[in-house]
Amino acid sequence: MPVEPLSQKEVEDRLAELPGWSLDRDRLFRSYRLGSHFAATAMVVHIAQVQEELNHHSDLTLGYNTVSLAVHTHSAGGAVTEKDFELARRVEDLASGHGAH
Repeated sequence: MPVEPLSQKEVEDRLAELPGWSLDRDRLFRSYRLGSHFAATAMVVHIAQVQEELNHHSDLTLGYNTVSLAVHTHSAGGAVTEKDFELARRVEDLASGHGAH
């Protein structure tokens, strides 16, 4: 069954439940700052594992002590879907365990 794009209102309502996440053009976006480059790298590895489990992947960027994600659903024409919010929630859970802010 195809994944349906969310309406603007649905996206806004779900974003209200995910502090720090925003809509950047057509993608959900979040950047995290960690205590070190090693900690940021470890978080990237854990995010990659979650993305494999969900079979849903973001654009993932590793900086010195930062990790940034941008995600949308290609199969929905590049729109934001519930799959993107599921990934965002899982990443938020990981981030708290890594001491990210």
